[in-house]
Amino acid sequence: MSKVDDTYARIEAADRPEVFISLRPLSEVALEFEASMAAGGPLAATILAVKDNVDVAGLPTTAACPGYAYIPDDDAPVVAALRAEGAVVIGKTNLDQFATGLVGTRSPHGAVRDSRRPERISGGSSSGSAVAVALGFADIAIGTDTAGSGRVPAGLQGIVGVKPTVGALSTVGVVPACADYDVPTIFAADLDLANLATGVMAEETGERPFDRATRFAAPEAPVIAVPAELPELDDRWRGAFSDAVAAAEAAGFTIKTVDLTPFLAAARLLYDDALVSQRYDAVGEFIDSAADSDDIGLDPVVAQIVSKASGYTAVDLLRARRRLAELRALAMEQWGDATALMVPTAPFHPRIDEVVADPIGVNSRMGTYTNFCNLFDLCGLAVPAGVVDEADGTRSQFGITLLAGAHEDAVLIDLA
Repeated sequence: MSKVDDTYARIEAADRPEVFISLRPLSEVALEFEASMAAGGPLAATILAVKDNVDVAGLPTTAACPGYAYIPDDDAPVVAALRAEGAVVIGKTNLDQFATGLVGTRSPHGAVRDSRRPERISGGSSSGSAVAVALGFADIAIGTDTAGSGRVPAGLQGIVGVKPTVGALSTVGVVPACADYDVPTIFAADLDLANLATGVMAEETGERPFDRATRFAAPEAPVIAVPAELPELDDRWRGAFSDAVAAAEAAGFTIKTVDLTPFLAAARLLYDDALVSQRYDAVGEFIDSAADSDDIGLDPVVAQIVSKASGYTAVDLLRARRRLAELRALAMEQWGDATALMVPTAPFHPRIDEVVADPIGVNSRMGTYTNFCNLFDLCGLAVPAGVVDEADGTRSQFGITLLAGAHEDAVLIDLA
């Protein structure tokens, strides 16, 4: 059985129809796979899944809203770059509609369930992409990240999630969420493949390409900042984070503690202040025009969030940006000489019924350690860091995220 046949057999056996919004016919993928094998390249025979807010030529882009669908003529540049080096697209994956959410449940195609415990969430918004990799449906998968969408699902699924520097990768052909802070991301089962794919994607640069001044290696004596307090972190997960800190010390890193207060205050600006108005700018007019249509497929929570975001003025936005600059200055004072900041990727792993009962509150808690990242112009790398035995007898994947300054992406690879 070929790799493609085996992959489609695995998809059928898993019975996870919520992972893909569109899955290409096996025959088409098999032909491209054979051509990839013959042509060679660094990503030859690599199966790629693509989040359905990123264009793939000839496949509908829906952003998990059926009424929004269009069929692009061209691949998004980040997709084209991966395909040019041998990657073969298998299909488009489910997501929190319009990339609005960190839970993976806000989709008319159904909640994307955790790869191991289907009663729990996958994490979002790049839910289908992360689960596709975790279940072996794809070797790599493209996601996007505005507030943690390329990191939270990686942490919950026990895989690697690379969140590059804002602007370093092209966002052409990506449905915007908050255009100033959106970043294409990559998921993979291991760090080497994730690094390779990110490097390929970076060949199609955005507005801020890497340059010769970029630092491509960690210093000989890295200093890792960790939070002095761990708000919202599940009690059972605190031991796992302590183990990760101990592992960093054993690797020769110097550990310093920092006050996360300004980081967390900035995180709240993304959804609880005027910065959220960018979500209305992206898709608000479409949502308002479709609000009374039953066949559009709007998620009610997403529609509420985006429509509410229209209520801010230009003065509100200016004040929020000024406040963000103040908080970033305070945060960087805390950061000091640190090479990177290490935080838990997610604070806990909720059940789907918990999200149903409190969709806004649970989602907000999920972004505790991610929302500030793009606002502060940091790059991020989410990696697995063990498992946690839960009270119900199940085991959660635990992950940490390393954060560094703009264009220090390669430093994070070294540290990880």
